[in-house]
Amino acid sequence: MFLLFSHKLTEDQITDAKNNLKVDEFIYLPSDLKKLWENVPPTNTSLFNFLLPFREFIKEKLKPNDYVLIQGEFGAVYLMVKFAFSMNLIPLYSTTERNYSEKRKRNNKVELKHVFKHKTFRKYEN
Repeated sequence: MFLLFSHKLTEDQITDAKNNLKVDEFIYLPSDLKKLWENVPPTNTSLFNFLLPFREFIKEKLKPNDYVLIQGEFGAVYLMVKFAFSMNLIPLYSTTERNYSEKRKRNNKVELKHVFKHKTFRKYEN
């Protein structure tokens, strides 16, 4: 499974991928690409050229029917999911259960806490 996102997989995600998707290898982004993926420029009117290094990396490393976990900035995700389909890859995202709590503090402050727990991988649909 190629990981086009900026986090480390959780143990739940690793177990799910191995047991349910029969994944036996996880390919993280190299550090230079990870840094780019974490910093998609918000002022670019197009991301096509920005995403070129990711498309090239995927072309070199993956083969049809490989899984690609794609999560991140909405526009970049959309374009990379389209690209994954064009390469006959299987793009996925991780679904989570979210627990939320809000605590009112002194001086009109509010503390928010979000806890996410992996549930399953879902295929993007073409």
